[in-house]
Amino acid sequence: MKDFPLDTVLAIIGIAVPILAFVWEFVLVGRKRLGYRVQMDTPVTGEIESVFPGVLPQLRPEGDGAAPDLQDLSVVLVRIENNGITDVDSSDYASPDTDNVGLHLHFPHRRVIGMAVTELSDDAMGDSLEPGTGIGCREDAQHRVGIIDLPKVPMDRGDHYKILAILQRTAGAGEYPAPVMRAKLKGGRVAETRSRIGTSPRLLALIGFLVAVIAVQFVFGLNDDKNAAGCVSGKLTLVGSTAFEPAIRDAAAEYGKHCAKTQFDFEFDSSDRGLSRVDEESKDNPGLLAISDGPKGVGYPNLIPRTLAMSLFTMIVNPGVGVHDLSTRQIRDIYAGRIDNWQLVGGTDLPVRVVNRALGSGTREAFRQRMLGDDQPLTPVATSCRTIAATNPPSPAFCEVPVTADMLKTVADLPGSIGYSEYSDAAKASGAQTVTIAGHAPARDQVLDHTYPFWSVEYAYSNGELPADSPAAAFLRFLTDGIGKDVLRSHGNTPCGELPNPTTCSPDK
Repeated sequence: MKDFPLDTVLAIIGIAVPILAFVWEFVLVGRKRLGYRVQMDTPVTGEIESVFPGVLPQLRPEGDGAAPDLQDLSVVLVRIENNGITDVDSSDYASPDTDNVGLHLHFPHRRVIGMAVTELSDDAMGDSLEPGTGIGCREDAQHRVGIIDLPKVPMDRGDHYKILAILQRTAGAGEYPAPVMRAKLKGGRVAETRSRIGTSPRLLALIGFLVAVIAVQFVFGLNDDKNAAGCVSGKLTLVGSTAFEPAIRDAAAEYGKHCAKTQFDFEFDSSDRGLSRVDEESKDNPGLLAISDGPKGVGYPNLIPRTLAMSLFTMIVNPGVGVHDLSTRQIRDIYAGRIDNWQLVGGTDLPVRVVNRALGSGTREAFRQRMLGDDQPLTPVATSCRTIAATNPPSPAFCEVPVTADMLKTVADLPGSIGYSEYSDAAKASGAQTVTIAGHAPARDQVLDHTYPFWSVEYAYSNGELPADSPAAAFLRFLTDGIGKDVLRSHGNTPCGELPNPTTCSPDK
């Protein structure tokens, strides 16, 4: 039953039922249909008199012509109509061929004392309603029912005629029982035509059925969304890159809206430390994933990568340096110690303070690969950023910080400082100022046309293949194929599947 396509079945039912209802109503039973509508049924109070003597007795189609005893009377007007989609011939009435009568109009607890045919939609129908054609009235005294017999009148689609009857009560009191038409059609039916005012019960039932189908589909759609999100119960610990931590945290929060069965723990302290932890601890623990800025280094043969997104990085400076743009060459010279004062690149008279991420940082490795290159000389020996702030040496100084948050705070607080960070974090931070590289800002299009150099690929690493029903596998599916892609995109990252070369998650065309 797990793989049973219930949503598809419901969709088919939702389409088929209205079609079948239409076919049943208008093709099968509704193809030939006579309707009758009681347009007036009202008692007559007081004594009846006619302005023209003899008119009321003449309503009675047979008898000796004597005026009837007109007491406790009622007047009824009934409309008989062809409301099907085809014409009705005399041979369509389901009564013996030898019988001229096709319809029987019954009036319980009343007898007919007078009747007349009125309002013919087609004068030709009058020939079928002449005396001798089967029209007449009678009384079923045993059951106290007055009856008007009507002939087998041929009626084109939309034709109608009316019967006006004067009736006298024979039993009971209060309201009269409703008139009833007794008849059958071959391949059709005779039914009372309800007023068009208001909503048909059948229509309401059909609407209710369709609403129920839509509601069930909606519920299953929610369940499908949950299944798409994974909804695997268990615990998932995420470690690694502090640069990508905000995006992963937000993605996990969104995942939790669809699946509350997964418990998340976050222990981000650097890409290298995350990789080491997964390598050492997760051989028998599929609930541990490392997020890394860039590919793993040597020494992790058991770790399997999965590309997540292309991430943008940016250079940041203390606002006091007075610089808004740097070339790649200038950045290399600054980190090599060849530029020792911001005046040399158009800034203020301040010594340069170079802030680096600690060894093992994925962001630092991305900076080295994309901005410095392999020919860059070794970075001068670093000291403490606090020491630099306290001593304020006149020469350029170098220090290191462990995580992204420390990088952003140090550059914001330390005069003359320069550093680097994941772009979305830097854009939201206060104090540190982003700078363009050779006039180009961090943007997806700038990377795709190879004008912006500072970017990297975010990876998720597991120790060996993940079981399909593990929390880690479910969360990775959410990040790469589900709503998680939108979360990554909202942080300025480009999901790998949206790049020209998604297999390597590279902007190369």
